[in-house]
This record gives sequence, C-alpha cells and structure tokens, in this order.
Amino acid sequence: MRMMNRMSMVLAVAGVMASGVAFGQAPVAAVALGPAAEVQHSYAGVKANILKSADKMPGDGYSFKPTPDVRTYARVLNHVSEAQLRACGAANGTKDLAKVPAETADKAAIVEALNASFAECDKAFAALTDANLSETFTVGPAKRSRIGLMWGTVSHDNEQYATLALYLRLKGLVPPSSEK
Repeated sequence: MRMMNRMSMVLAVAGVMASGVAFGQAPVAAVALGPAAEVQHSYAGVKANILKSADKMPGDGYSFKPTPDVRTYARVLNHVSEAQLRACGAANGTKDLAKVPAETADKAAIVEALNASFAECDKAFAALTDANLSETFTVGPAKRSRIGLMWGTVSHDNEQYATLALYLRLKGLVPPSSEK
C-alpha cells in the first residue's frame, strides 16, 4: 500500500510538472508541410542571408577578392543574380530578363540587380505547389522539372552564400547566419 501511495504521488507530481511545462509554452505556429512548402521555406532563409550579406559589405569591399585568381565579392553577387534570373525566369516564362551590371559597378547597381533577381524568384517560388512539381521547363539546352529547378536554385544560392560569408569573415565582418 505504501508503495502504491508513493507511486501515485510520483505520477501526480510528474503530471503537474508536465502540465505546467505544456501550459507555459507559446503556441506553435502552423507550418505548411509538403515538398513545395519545404523548398519555399529554404528559399526564404537563403534569400534573407544573401540580401543581408549584400547590405553588410561596405561599398569598397565589393572589389575584394581573397586571392588574385578568385571572384570579387561583386562577381559572386552578380553570379547569384544571373543564375536566379535564368532559372526563375524559365519557371515564370519571362522573356525579357533584367540585366546584371559589370562587377565593377557600384554597390547600389549590383544590389539593384540582385533585388530584381529575387523579385523574379519570388514569383517562381510563390507559384510552386505540390500539384505542379513535375511540370517541365526548357533551361538552355536542357529540360528541368519545376521542383528540380527550384531546389537547384536554393542549393546554388546556399553555395554562393557560403562564399559571401567567407569573404565577410575575411573582412572582419560577421555573416548574417552567425549573428546573434
């Protein structure tokens, strides 16, 4: 009997503690599930990091390159813009794509082109649904599925963000994904 009372007391205390933890939690926001939502979420994250990186580097740092045989910071951003315009423009059926300035252009011109490429991608990612993932598009000489094109864009952007983050660190700046 004593053992049963002790067990009942332990379970009661555990129940009270668990309910206190549960009631103390903020409600969890509804998160969309499915392949389309997953790629859209990943795109939003890398977009934020790239745009913050573009803003964070001072204008005179856009010509920075760690060694003579690698791209400048501006060239990495222009490469993101070019790739996004090509991929997202294909998904959107856009014929007249925005132009990307020379890597020697000033920060404002490079950021303007980057914003234009993200605007093109915003439309492409917003149009992505679980129902249209397998639609195909011609990109250059190849056919690509919508999901392949969109995940490829996210993957490529993440690779380029890694380069931008490294350049920022080499200039003594903290990359956006490492900020507290």
